[in-house]
Amino acid sequence: MAGRDPFVLDDPVGESLRGRHAHLARRVGRAVTYLPDVSTFAAVSTDPDPARWADLTELLGRGAFADMFSCPVLPPSDWEPVFVLEGRQMIRPGDGAPGLPGDETDDGVVELGADSVPEMLDLVERTRPGPFWSRTPELGTYLGIRAKGTLVAMAGERLRPPGWTEISAVCTAPEARGQGHAARLVGALAARIEARGEGAFLHVAEANAGARALYEKLGFVTRTHVTFRGFRTP
Repeated sequence: MAGRDPFVLDDPVGESLRGRHAHLARRVGRAVTYLPDVSTFAAVSTDPDPARWADLTELLGRGAFADMFSCPVLPPSDWEPVFVLEGRQMIRPGDGAPGLPGDETDDGVVELGADSVPEMLDLVERTRPGPFWSRTPELGTYLGIRAKGTLVAMAGERLRPPGWTEISAVCTAPEARGQGHAARLVGALAARIEARGEGAFLHVAEANAGARALYEKLGFVTRTHVTFRGFRTP
C-alpha cells in the first residue's frame, strides 16, 4: 500500500467531502454533508470543539436526520439515536492479493450513464443494497450487467478519500443471482481503481456473511470493525 495512507479510512466521509467530493458538499463551520439527492452522509471535524455539533445542526436543521456513517466521534447525549448497524471495512491490500475475475472489458459489463439512472433506482428499490438516491451516481463510475435489455446487476464507486475509492451499491436482481454477476462487477471496479494507482475498499454489514465471503475471495481483507450510526438533531 505504498503511497496510500490507510488512516484516512478512519473518517472516509469527512475525507471525501473535504477532498475529491468537495464539489458535492454543503458545509457550515466544522460540519459538512453531501448535497441533497447525492447522499445523506455527514461528518464533523475530529477536533474536540463542541461547536462542531452546533454547526451540523445548523447545516441539517433541527429534528433532522444525521447519517453519521462510521464517524469516529459521537454527538452529544441530546441527539436521538435512529439506528445502529455493526459492520466491517475491508480493503484490497495490493501486494499478494489474488487476481480479479475480469475488468471493464468483460463481455456484458457496461458503464452506466445519466440515462441509466431510472433503471438503477428501480434495481435499488428491488434489492435494497443501502442508501442510493437520484444523484448518487455522480460520486463515481457505476457498472452494470443487463439481461435481455434489463439491468439485473450493478456496482459503483462511492466514497473517495485520498488514495482510495470505495466500492458500493453492489446488488443483483433476485432472478439473476447465482451467476457470478457481483464478483464480475466488483472485480471490474477494483481493476479500474488499482489501475489508477489507488486502493479499493468497501463496507459490509457484519450479518452479511455471504457478501463477506465473496469479498474475501476477491482479495479483500478486514481492516477494521465499524459501527454505522444515524441520529436526529435536537
